[in-house]
Amino acid sequence: MEFARLGQVFRCGSCQTALQAPNAPVEISNEVAFEALTTKSALPVMVDFWASWCGPCKMFAPEFARAAQANAGKWIAAKVNTEEMQSVAQRLEIRAIPTLVLFHGGREAARKQGALSGPALGQFVAQAIG
Repeated sequence: MEFARLGQVFRCGSCQTALQAPNAPVEISNEVAFEALTTKSALPVMVDFWASWCGPCKMFAPEFARAAQANAGKWIAAKVNTEEMQSVAQRLEIRAIPTLVLFHGGREAARKQGALSGPALGQFVAQAIG
């Protein structure tokens, strides 16, 4: 996976149309992908740690998706199911869900427990990365 080049312009090999940055949350399902995305991405990465049984997580999901779409090209939105990736959740000491963790420059830059509105999420990222 080539996350270091996120934020650059890519073109379709056939028609040369510019390809857009992801505008929807990326589901991360294994530790290798998580490490690659959070440490190699040229763009900041906002990770939503969630679980399928969590009511607030379900209510927040549409807001997170809207924020991902509104901020495509500025930062990457990713989702980690804490039930499927317990080792990552434990290593990062995720104690409540939803928990939002922003990674920038290969390290954790900010963290917030609980859901935010889409605009508040965008502001949170902007303040954390300057």
